[in-house]
Amino acid sequence: MDILKDLSPIQREAVTFQGSPLLLLAGAGSGKTRVLTHRAAYFIEKKLAKPSEILLLTFTNKAANEMKDRLSKIIPTIYDLKSNNFFAGTFHSFCCRILRTDGHKIGINNNFVIYDSGDSEDLVKRVLIDLDLDPKEFKPSSILYFIENCKNNYKNPSIAIQEASGFWGEYAAKIYRQYQKRMDEFNALDFNDLLFKVVDLFVKDESVLDKYQEKFKYILVDEYQDTNQIQYYLTKLIAKKYRQITAVGDASQAIYGWRGADYKNLVSFTTDFKDAKTINLEENYRSTQIILDAANNIISKNNSHPVLNLFTNKKSKDLIQIFEAKNEVDEADYIADRINFYYNDVRIPLKNIVVLYRMNAQSRVIEEAFLKRGIPYVLLGGTRFYERAEVKDVLSLIRYFANQKDKMSETRIIKALGKIKSKNFFEHIKTYDANGLKTVQVLESIILKSGYLNRYDPKDEDDQKRIENIKELKSVATSFPVINDFLENVALVQQEYSIQEKSKKKENRDGVRLMTLHGSKGLEFEVVFLVGFEEGILPHARCLIDEAQIEEERRLCYVGVTRAKDFLEITYASKRLFFGKSSLNEPSRFLLDIPKKLILSQNQKTS
Repeated sequence: MDILKDLSPIQREAVTFQGSPLLLLAGAGSGKTRVLTHRAAYFIEKKLAKPSEILLLTFTNKAANEMKDRLSKIIPTIYDLKSNNFFAGTFHSFCCRILRTDGHKIGINNNFVIYDSGDSEDLVKRVLIDLDLDPKEFKPSSILYFIENCKNNYKNPSIAIQEASGFWGEYAAKIYRQYQKRMDEFNALDFNDLLFKVVDLFVKDESVLDKYQEKFKYILVDEYQDTNQIQYYLTKLIAKKYRQITAVGDASQAIYGWRGADYKNLVSFTTDFKDAKTINLEENYRSTQIILDAANNIISKNNSHPVLNLFTNKKSKDLIQIFEAKNEVDEADYIADRINFYYNDVRIPLKNIVVLYRMNAQSRVIEEAFLKRGIPYVLLGGTRFYERAEVKDVLSLIRYFANQKDKMSETRIIKALGKIKSKNFFEHIKTYDANGLKTVQVLESIILKSGYLNRYDPKDEDDQKRIENIKELKSVATSFPVINDFLENVALVQQEYSIQEKSKKKENRDGVRLMTLHGSKGLEFEVVFLVGFEEGILPHARCLIDEAQIEEERRLCYVGVTRAKDFLEITYASKRLFFGKSSLNEPSRFLLDIPKKLILSQNQKTS
């Protein structure tokens, strides 16, 4: 098989380049996975490297398996790429393999266990008890975020204690020290340790570093803009001797800053490897030029990182549809109607249609519109609104208020609040007079009196999503002022869930995809709906005063736009009942970045 066949001239240059380190700036839909796998195959076919000398690092097992499958098709008869003779996998699986073999040199027993986030949180809680600290003041999830941040920046507990400032920071560093001491006693590592300990091993034992530098002479790293500091340091260490490293990334698709990813590593690459060759892959094989022109105009406003100018040979006259809804229900109804049009008239399978939103809480009203019309849907990377744990917890509080014989809700409340708090809550309910109060007033009062929100830290990204879901429940409560009507509506929607679940096998999960913008990265769909295109939603309200965060929101918008292959629709509401409050939001600033010649508004369509 001719490895270079069907590659564009620029892709061929990227695949065959030899000599200095290589930085591939690969735009959305530019075939970066193809280039990366063909480059590995080229090294093998030209006998530049044995399969065992190639290290291919990715961020997900799915991506690693896809690359192995592609390589197996390119060179099927020559090498067994699924054997241990070739490594394509995640940073964590690579580091785990090293520590099983050589970890004993820094005191790690090779039969160590790996703690997941739940195990780590339980250990933090144990440490808080030992140190006699209040878990409300030192929330376990916040402490874990602090520890993760330290490890991602290669800071051990001693350094963390030296650099600590402020009351909370000083105690967090002490908790980190105690946490790590326990981890060592238990012969356990958390996921951040896997990376931290390997870098520690390489720094402390040059013979081990040399061993892996000799073993992996050719290094290929995918999604380089998503690497954090410890991952960057790790690849730099291994590549230092032979300098045969290829990094593939796109700063415009860097959307994980909140979890430690640093797109500036793309810039640092050319600083640390001064003779690095940079090749831009800007031809897109996914979207129409109209969609790409919109994406280019949006991302061009960012000035803190390199921006590629995407182009394509894929022609289409279909403009970007913009719809201004009266409210969130009108928006959801419009989306449902348009999906029926694409499915029935354009003959696009439902699974090739996606609805993308900034916050999980936005799915609720869209789900209800789909359930009402019988449109099958699949929630990717998330849980249906009324099945989310925090929503079920709050509903159990309301159900118990309405019916104190409801033992199922009582059991859930005890589990959620604990014995003492739940007892206080049950006592409060006995004397609570809700006469004349509307559902939303009862809901707010019950949430407050139960102390349920104390479980969550608004500064924590995951907790913030849970708080947003609870607030969105207020929107439902506002729509149903009588509490029994509210509970009946919830029960009916849950019943529709149940019916869809039972028929899921018949549909073979052939439904419209619903997911967050963050979850959509790396995917593509024939039809994309970007919903809630408003200031305060996209960009998110929490990001409006920080220019760096605005830039990340712009990149998130860019990722959403470039998921669309053929049709892109953008919706926003002039008035929105969100989190139980009615608000008048301006259209997103990103909408103003799209040239009018690329847009077909709803008014134009009906004229």
